[in-house]
Amino acid sequence: MMPEIVNEAPRVVVRKFLARPQHEGVGATVRRSIGRFELKYFDPFLALDEFSVTAPAGFPDHPHRGFETVTYMLQGAVTHEDFEGHKGTIGAGDLQWMTAGRGIVHSEMPAAQGTQKGLQLWINLSSKHKMIKPAYQEMLSNDIAEASKDGIKVRVIAGEALGSKSPIYTRTPTMFLDFTLKPGSHLQQPIPVSYNSFVYVLEGEGIFGNLKSTPVTSHNLLLLGSGDGLEVMNKSSKLLRFVLVGGEPLGEPVAQLGPFVMNSQEEIDQTIDDFENYANGFEKARDWRSQSC
Repeated sequence: MMPEIVNEAPRVVVRKFLARPQHEGVGATVRRSIGRFELKYFDPFLALDEFSVTAPAGFPDHPHRGFETVTYMLQGAVTHEDFEGHKGTIGAGDLQWMTAGRGIVHSEMPAAQGTQKGLQLWINLSSKHKMIKPAYQEMLSNDIAEASKDGIKVRVIAGEALGSKSPIYTRTPTMFLDFTLKPGSHLQQPIPVSYNSFVYVLEGEGIFGNLKSTPVTSHNLLLLGSGDGLEVMNKSSKLLRFVLVGGEPLGEPVAQLGPFVMNSQEEIDQTIDDFENYANGFEKARDWRSQSC
Protein backbone atom coordinates (compact mmCIF):
# COMPACT_ATOMS: atom_id res chain seq x y z
CA MET A 1 0.00 0.00 0.00
CA MET A 2 1.23 3.48 -0.83
CA PRO A 3 1.28 5.92 2.12
CA GLU A 4 -1.39 8.60 2.08
CA ILE A 5 0.01 11.86 0.73
CA VAL A 6 -0.88 14.96 2.71
CA ASN A 7 0.20 18.38 1.48
CA GLU A 8 0.98 20.56 4.49
CA ALA A 9 0.86 23.78 2.47
CA PRO A 10 -1.32 23.14 -0.63
CA ARG A 11 -1.05 25.56 -3.52
CA VAL A 12 -4.03 27.65 -4.58
CA VAL A 13 -4.90 29.21 -7.92
CA VAL A 14 -3.64 32.79 -8.12
CA ARG A 15 -4.49 33.57 -11.77
CA LYS A 16 -6.68 32.00 -14.45
CA PHE A 17 -6.52 32.45 -18.22
CA LEU A 18 -8.82 31.09 -20.93
CA ALA A 19 -6.68 30.11 -23.93
CA ARG A 20 -8.51 31.37 -27.00
CA PRO A 21 -7.82 30.10 -30.55
CA GLN A 22 -5.34 32.05 -32.70
CA HIS A 23 -3.56 31.38 -35.99
CA GLU A 24 0.02 30.14 -35.99
CA GLY A 25 2.39 28.53 -38.48
CA VAL A 26 0.77 28.04 -41.89
CA GLY A 27 -2.98 27.55 -41.45
CA ALA A 28 -2.70 25.98 -38.00
CA THR A 29 -4.68 26.97 -34.91
CA VAL A 30 -3.29 27.15 -31.39
CA ARG A 31 -4.70 28.01 -28.00
CA ARG A 32 -1.75 29.82 -26.40
CA SER A 33 -1.84 30.26 -22.63
CA ILE A 34 1.80 31.04 -21.79
CA GLY A 35 3.66 33.29 -24.21
CA ARG A 36 0.71 35.62 -24.85
CA PHE A 37 0.62 39.32 -24.05
CA GLU A 38 -0.90 38.84 -20.57
CA LEU A 39 1.66 36.19 -19.63
CA LYS A 40 4.86 36.53 -21.65
CA TYR A 41 6.96 34.30 -19.39
CA PHE A 42 6.38 32.10 -16.37
CA ASP A 43 9.92 31.17 -15.38
CA PRO A 44 11.15 28.75 -16.73
CA PHE A 45 8.24 28.36 -19.20
CA LEU A 46 8.22 30.40 -22.40
CA ALA A 47 5.09 29.08 -24.11
CA LEU A 48 2.29 26.55 -23.87
CA ASP A 49 0.22 25.85 -26.98
CA GLU A 50 -2.68 23.46 -27.42
CA PHE A 51 -2.43 23.05 -31.18
CA SER A 52 -4.85 21.81 -33.82
CA VAL A 53 -3.70 21.26 -37.40
CA THR A 54 -5.19 19.65 -40.49
CA ALA A 55 -3.24 19.07 -43.73
CA PRO A 56 -2.06 20.95 -45.72
CA ALA A 57 -1.63 23.34 -42.76
CA GLY A 58 1.28 22.88 -40.39
CA PHE A 59 4.56 24.24 -39.13
CA PRO A 60 7.01 24.19 -42.06
CA ASP A 61 10.78 24.81 -41.80
CA HIS A 62 11.64 27.13 -38.90
CA PRO A 63 14.56 27.63 -36.48
CA HIS A 64 15.03 27.51 -32.70
CA ARG A 65 17.86 28.40 -30.34
CA GLY A 66 18.31 28.58 -26.58
CA PHE A 67 15.49 26.43 -25.16
CA GLU A 68 13.65 23.09 -25.30
CA THR A 69 10.38 22.15 -26.95
CA VAL A 70 8.19 19.38 -25.52
CA THR A 71 5.62 17.96 -27.95
CA TYR A 72 2.96 15.67 -26.47
CA MET A 73 0.39 14.38 -28.94
CA LEU A 74 -3.24 14.04 -27.89
CA GLN A 75 -4.81 12.98 -31.21
CA GLY A 76 -3.49 12.01 -34.63
CA ALA A 77 0.18 12.37 -35.54
CA VAL A 78 2.78 14.83 -36.81
CA THR A 79 5.92 14.18 -38.82
CA HIS A 80 9.11 15.82 -37.60
CA GLU A 81 12.22 16.44 -39.68
CA ASP A 82 15.34 18.52 -39.03
CA PHE A 83 18.50 19.65 -40.81
CA GLU A 84 20.63 17.09 -38.94
CA GLY A 85 18.74 14.27 -40.66
CA HIS A 86 16.65 13.39 -37.61
CA LYS A 87 13.09 12.50 -38.63
CA GLY A 88 10.13 10.52 -37.40
CA THR A 89 6.45 10.53 -36.53
CA ILE A 90 5.00 11.53 -33.18
CA GLY A 91 1.73 9.62 -32.76
CA ALA A 92 -1.13 9.93 -30.27
CA GLY A 93 0.22 9.68 -26.73
CA ASP A 94 3.84 9.91 -27.89
CA LEU A 95 6.39 12.37 -26.55
CA GLN A 96 9.24 14.31 -28.13
CA TRP A 97 11.53 16.32 -25.83
CA MET A 98 13.76 18.38 -28.12
CA THR A 99 16.73 20.38 -26.86
CA ALA A 100 17.32 23.05 -29.51
CA GLY A 101 20.47 24.27 -27.80
CA ARG A 102 22.74 26.21 -30.16
CA GLY A 103 20.41 25.72 -33.09
CA ILE A 104 17.89 23.55 -34.92
CA VAL A 105 15.91 24.12 -38.11
CA HIS A 106 13.01 21.71 -38.41
CA SER A 107 9.46 21.17 -39.63
CA GLU A 108 6.37 19.72 -37.91
CA MET A 109 3.61 18.67 -40.31
CA PRO A 110 0.44 16.53 -40.13
CA ALA A 111 1.07 12.82 -40.68
CA ALA A 112 -2.51 11.56 -40.79
CA GLN A 113 -5.95 12.38 -42.12
CA GLY A 114 -8.22 14.62 -40.11
CA THR A 115 -7.22 16.94 -37.29
CA GLN A 116 -4.02 16.45 -35.29
CA LYS A 117 -4.04 17.79 -31.74
CA GLY A 118 -1.40 18.10 -29.06
CA LEU A 119 0.43 20.23 -26.55
CA GLN A 120 3.73 21.98 -27.09
CA LEU A 121 5.60 23.42 -24.12
CA TRP A 122 8.68 25.64 -24.44
CA ILE A 123 11.11 25.38 -21.51
CA ASN A 124 13.90 27.91 -21.14
CA LEU A 125 17.50 26.76 -20.75
CA SER A 126 20.00 28.35 -18.39
CA SER A 127 22.80 30.43 -19.88
CA LYS A 128 25.24 27.53 -19.45
CA HIS A 129 23.03 25.23 -21.55
CA LYS A 130 21.81 27.58 -24.30
CA MET A 131 24.60 26.73 -26.74
CA ILE A 132 24.85 22.98 -26.13
CA LYS A 133 24.55 20.47 -28.95
CA PRO A 134 20.95 19.77 -30.01
CA ALA A 135 19.47 16.53 -28.68
CA TYR A 136 16.26 14.51 -28.58
CA GLN A 137 14.51 12.34 -26.02
CA GLU A 138 11.58 10.48 -27.58
CA MET A 139 9.11 8.03 -26.09
CA LEU A 140 6.30 6.05 -27.64
CA SER A 141 2.97 6.12 -25.84
CA ASN A 142 3.34 2.55 -24.58
CA ASP A 143 6.70 3.39 -22.98
CA ILE A 144 5.47 6.36 -20.92
CA ALA A 145 5.22 5.50 -17.22
CA GLU A 146 1.65 5.24 -15.91
CA ALA A 147 0.07 4.65 -12.52
CA SER A 148 -3.49 4.39 -11.17
CA LYS A 149 -5.01 4.67 -7.71
CA ASP A 150 -8.49 5.39 -6.33
CA GLY A 151 -10.00 6.61 -9.60
CA ILE A 152 -6.89 8.58 -10.58
CA LYS A 153 -4.70 7.76 -13.58
CA VAL A 154 -1.46 9.57 -14.36
CA ARG A 155 0.93 9.49 -17.30
CA VAL A 156 4.34 10.64 -16.08
CA ILE A 157 5.92 12.69 -18.87
CA ALA A 158 8.60 14.12 -16.55
CA GLY A 159 9.12 13.86 -12.80
CA GLU A 160 7.19 11.39 -10.68
CA ALA A 161 3.69 10.70 -9.37
CA LEU A 162 1.83 7.87 -7.61
CA GLY A 163 5.07 5.91 -7.29
CA SER A 164 5.99 6.06 -11.00
CA LYS A 165 8.94 8.00 -12.37
CA SER A 166 9.81 9.20 -15.87
CA PRO A 167 13.27 8.48 -17.34
CA ILE A 168 13.28 11.84 -19.14
CA TYR A 169 16.29 13.98 -18.21
CA THR A 170 15.35 17.61 -17.64
CA ARG A 171 18.23 20.10 -17.85
CA THR A 172 15.88 22.65 -16.34
CA PRO A 173 14.31 20.58 -13.51
CA THR A 174 10.71 19.97 -14.62
CA MET A 175 7.63 17.92 -13.78
CA PHE A 176 4.98 17.23 -16.45
CA LEU A 177 2.04 15.02 -15.40
CA ASP A 178 -1.06 14.06 -17.40
CA PHE A 179 -3.87 13.26 -14.95
CA THR A 180 -7.31 11.75 -15.55
CA LEU A 181 -9.72 11.73 -12.58
CA LYS A 182 -12.93 9.73 -12.50
CA PRO A 183 -16.04 11.36 -10.97
CA GLY A 184 -15.72 11.67 -7.20
CA SER A 185 -11.96 11.18 -7.09
CA HIS A 186 -9.62 13.38 -5.04
CA LEU A 187 -5.95 14.00 -5.86
CA GLN A 188 -3.17 15.23 -3.57
CA GLN A 189 0.00 15.64 -5.63
CA PRO A 190 3.30 16.88 -4.16
CA ILE A 191 5.13 19.69 -5.98
CA PRO A 192 8.70 20.74 -5.07
CA VAL A 193 8.41 23.93 -3.02
CA SER A 194 10.92 25.81 -5.20
CA TYR A 195 9.02 25.15 -8.46
CA ASN A 196 6.73 27.49 -10.34
CA SER A 197 3.71 25.44 -11.41
CA PHE A 198 0.50 25.54 -13.42
CA VAL A 199 -2.46 23.44 -14.52
CA TYR A 200 -3.94 23.29 -18.01
CA VAL A 201 -7.39 21.67 -18.26
CA LEU A 202 -7.91 19.43 -21.29
CA GLU A 203 -11.31 17.87 -20.65
CA GLY A 204 -14.17 18.05 -18.16
CA GLU A 205 -14.22 20.29 -15.11
CA GLY A 206 -12.51 20.20 -11.75
CA ILE A 207 -11.90 22.04 -8.52
CA PHE A 208 -8.27 23.02 -8.00
CA GLY A 209 -6.47 24.24 -4.88
CA ASN A 210 -9.24 25.56 -2.65
CA LEU A 211 -11.82 22.77 -2.67
CA LYS A 212 -14.60 25.32 -2.08
CA SER A 213 -13.74 27.21 -5.27
CA THR A 214 -15.72 27.26 -8.53
CA PRO A 215 -15.08 24.39 -10.97
CA VAL A 216 -12.75 25.17 -13.89
CA THR A 217 -13.43 23.87 -17.40
CA SER A 218 -11.29 22.96 -20.43
CA HIS A 219 -8.81 25.30 -22.16
CA ASN A 220 -8.14 27.20 -18.93
CA LEU A 221 -4.63 27.76 -17.57
CA LEU A 222 -4.31 28.04 -13.80
CA LEU A 223 -1.20 29.59 -12.27
CA LEU A 224 -0.55 28.14 -8.83
CA GLY A 225 0.85 30.01 -5.85
CA SER A 226 3.50 28.78 -3.43
CA GLY A 227 3.20 25.55 -1.46
CA ASP A 228 4.22 21.91 -1.39
CA GLY A 229 1.48 20.33 -3.48
CA LEU A 230 -1.88 20.54 -5.23
CA GLU A 231 -5.33 19.23 -4.30
CA VAL A 232 -7.84 18.48 -7.05
CA MET A 233 -11.43 17.20 -6.79
CA ASN A 234 -13.68 15.97 -9.56
CA LYS A 235 -17.22 16.63 -8.31
CA SER A 236 -18.77 16.29 -11.78
CA SER A 237 -20.30 13.25 -13.45
CA LYS A 238 -17.68 13.12 -16.24
CA LEU A 239 -13.96 12.46 -16.53
CA LEU A 240 -11.57 15.30 -15.71
CA ARG A 241 -8.27 15.46 -17.62
CA PHE A 242 -5.54 18.03 -17.07
CA VAL A 243 -1.78 18.45 -17.11
CA LEU A 244 0.15 19.62 -14.07
CA VAL A 245 3.47 21.22 -14.98
CA GLY A 246 6.14 22.66 -12.72
CA GLY A 247 9.72 23.78 -13.08
CA GLU A 248 12.68 25.29 -11.26
CA PRO A 249 12.85 29.05 -12.01
CA LEU A 250 16.11 30.08 -13.65
CA GLY A 251 16.09 33.66 -12.40
CA GLU A 252 18.02 34.87 -15.44
CA PRO A 253 17.35 37.72 -17.88
CA VAL A 254 15.28 36.72 -20.91
CA ALA A 255 15.77 38.20 -24.37
CA GLN A 256 13.45 36.70 -26.98
CA LEU A 257 12.84 37.23 -30.67
CA GLY A 258 10.30 34.66 -31.82
CA PRO A 259 12.03 31.24 -31.86
CA PHE A 260 15.31 32.60 -30.45
CA VAL A 261 15.64 32.88 -26.66
CA MET A 262 18.86 34.16 -25.10
CA ASN A 263 19.90 36.30 -22.11
CA SER A 264 20.67 39.64 -23.79
CA GLN A 265 19.89 41.68 -26.86
CA GLU A 266 23.51 41.31 -27.96
CA GLU A 267 23.09 37.52 -27.94
CA ILE A 268 19.88 37.83 -29.96
CA ASP A 269 21.70 40.03 -32.50
CA GLN A 270 24.44 37.39 -32.71
CA THR A 271 21.84 34.64 -33.16
CA ILE A 272 20.23 36.50 -36.08
CA ASP A 273 23.68 36.97 -37.62
CA ASP A 274 24.47 33.26 -37.13
CA PHE A 275 21.17 32.20 -38.71
CA GLU A 276 21.48 34.54 -41.68
CA ASN A 277 25.10 33.52 -42.29
CA TYR A 278 24.72 29.79 -41.55
CA ALA A 279 27.20 29.87 -38.68
CA ASN A 280 27.68 28.67 -35.07
CA GLY A 281 25.21 25.79 -35.24
CA PHE A 282 23.18 26.81 -38.30
CA GLU A 283 25.72 25.67 -40.94
CA LYS A 284 23.49 22.89 -42.31
CA ALA A 285 20.58 25.29 -42.83
CA ARG A 286 22.25 26.64 -45.99
CA ASP A 287 21.32 23.72 -48.23
CA TRP A 288 18.54 21.99 -46.27
CA ARG A 289 14.83 21.92 -47.00
CA SER A 290 12.40 19.50 -45.43
CA GLN A 291 10.45 17.04 -47.56
CA SER A 292 7.29 18.90 -46.60
CA CYS A 293 8.58 21.95 -48.46
